[in-house]
Amino acid sequence: MKPESQLVPPSPAPAGPAGDPSKAFSSYHTAGLPRLLRELGSSLILSTYQSGRVIVVRADGDKLNTHFRAFPRPMGIAVGRQHLAIGTQQHVWEYRDQPEMCRELDPPGRHDACFLPRSCQVTGNINVHEIAFAQDGLWITNTRFSCLSKLDGKHSFVPCWRPPFITALAPEDRCHLNGLAIRDGRARWVTAFGAADTPQGWRATKSTGGVLLEVPSGDVVARGLCMPHSPRWYAGKLWVLESGRGTVATVDPGTGEVSTVTELPGFTRGLAFAGPLAFVGLSQVRESNLFSDLPLLSRVEERLCGVWVLDVRTGETLGSLRFDGIVQEIFDVQLLGGRCFPELAEPESDLAGGLFVLPPETAMEPALAAIA
Repeated sequence: MKPESQLVPPSPAPAGPAGDPSKAFSSYHTAGLPRLLRELGSSLILSTYQSGRVIVVRADGDKLNTHFRAFPRPMGIAVGRQHLAIGTQQHVWEYRDQPEMCRELDPPGRHDACFLPRSCQVTGNINVHEIAFAQDGLWITNTRFSCLSKLDGKHSFVPCWRPPFITALAPEDRCHLNGLAIRDGRARWVTAFGAADTPQGWRATKSTGGVLLEVPSGDVVARGLCMPHSPRWYAGKLWVLESGRGTVATVDPGTGEVSTVTELPGFTRGLAFAGPLAFVGLSQVRESNLFSDLPLLSRVEERLCGVWVLDVRTGETLGSLRFDGIVQEIFDVQLLGGRCFPELAEPESDLAGGLFVLPPETAMEPALAAIA
């Protein structure tokens, strides 16, 4: 595969909040990116909490269709076989693919998946970051309480694990726990901005204090990272993004050695793989005290927002999708494998309210028998 440099002009995109045309979304992509998605038989789903949108990226002929859906501060996205979950400001929404509903969508015959909301848990504002499905259910990176959590339908959340240096559960974002990697169906690694045990303590060493921890032991696998995010186990390697450097790297779990694969023109956050390809989210990075003195700022003058596609074997860029306007940050990037043109319904939309999925009538028989 060869890198593509030609940019396709933007397609019309929805306006920003309250229809303000001055804050419209727009996107550009390299010419070969739709072909790559078609070859994979897949689409992408992105979260951009800063603009309050989940974006489904779909190949549509020789262009990309960027399908925007509104959510309050969407963050982590977990993708399962027939379902997905989205963490938002105070909720975790669980969706199920109801492909039989595709015939009800416009245009007829165009969609191959229809994700409808099926349940929701109110967590409160726990500052949820990455979430992931494991063998034993959905795991949540609970950043505000510095722990990994699960949901039980009764409590706001169920704490399941916290770093050994965190001495108590408190809504204080002590270490900025943010990323979660699954291996062999189990939660295995997490990233944090610092090994701190005081309220917002990670801020004091944000550029050099990042750690990659093993779960459940809590052992430090790598330290000295610059705002690490998105740990992943893929193709026999442990991957991590050093967001403050704008890099993609691998980590040797035995020695902790960090090897940079490539540098990119943005704050790297959000990572998904398919075959030899890596899809990496980039953010522009706001000019603020939080992001001051990062290596990325001195290396790259114009920082970009979007998704870059890499060849993991060489680190070469094969394509990109770039956002302008109100979309300035990407949090999560996930691949919807086997779904080329999916629909995603907003929880309060007419689509979610007007499509009904029922079990066969025979499912009523046990209930009727029980009350007879």
